[in-house]
Amino acid sequence: MTTRSRRNLLLLLAAATAGLALYNNLLARRTLAGRTPGRFVHLRGTKLHFREAGHGKPLLLLHGNGASAEDFTTSGIFGKAAARYRVLALDRPGFGLSPRPVGRPWTAGAQADLIQAAAEKLGIDRYVVVGHSWGAAVALEMARRHPRSVAGVVVVAGYHYPPPRLALAIAALPAIPLVGTVLRHAVLPSLVRLNWRWAMEKIFHPAAVAAPFAAMTRGLASRPSQLRSISAESFLMLASALFPNRRYADIAIPVGIIAGAGDQLFDAKAEALRLHAEIGHSLVDIVGDAGHMVHQSEPQAVLAMIDKIAALASVADPASEASIQLSRP
Repeated sequence: MTTRSRRNLLLLLAAATAGLALYNNLLARRTLAGRTPGRFVHLRGTKLHFREAGHGKPLLLLHGNGASAEDFTTSGIFGKAAARYRVLALDRPGFGLSPRPVGRPWTAGAQADLIQAAAEKLGIDRYVVVGHSWGAAVALEMARRHPRSVAGVVVVAGYHYPPPRLALAIAALPAIPLVGTVLRHAVLPSLVRLNWRWAMEKIFHPAAVAAPFAAMTRGLASRPSQLRSISAESFLMLASALFPNRRYADIAIPVGIIAGAGDQLFDAKAEALRLHAEIGHSLVDIVGDAGHMVHQSEPQAVLAMIDKIAALASVADPASEASIQLSRP
């Protein structure tokens, strides 16, 4: 190949990359334009988007990596819980309509502090927080760092003791500067859309895919900005696996633990039982016919656990309650 031919090929590749990036960013803007916003709370140089409904004891809902507040509206948990609680479903930093400012390490602890600050600004105290998947790590950090404000925690399909895995390293690649930027803007959005059905089947198995969630999340999860957040949280999970520093035994508030027995992303049942053994005053429910999206497939199990934890949180000394293990066939 001549020098001129190589130059032309490079120009063609650059033009194709730029074209794909423009197309993917146009789709991202259309996705956001079609989404009805809820409310925003501004603090610490950024803002958090959330949806709110109901009255009563405050209940905060935190989605997992790649999702948004609509994870809980499409599952029905948001609407049903609003009959008994003041419910806030939040977009964590970098997801949905919440920005993720660069230059900050958005660890589970950093997000826990930000959400606590948002709760204080909204006049919310002694709340129950529910976290799914990576949101579970944030919820547990909130319990550890802000025990006077957090009355109880429910973790759903949490990855509490992550071992190092090749999949985590691959998922973290788009966080690399320059190369990751090209991947996020020009390559990955199309790959996400093409493999969306397979990804949904994997996270829902053995349960059926929830069509409302799959349709709502597809556009949001393939946005370049959200792909940056997804890869960053994969990197943080990898770092947590390589340099473990997890302490859960010091959590003294009621904790509910839910996992799907058929979770294909990791051994969620073993993770749940290990956490249950470490937190003596916790409750655990292993849902037999559900996978990683257990809150979508079996929302009643999550709602029941929320009620149990809220009831324990209402007594004078919830830590004195006997540890209970729930089981399912």
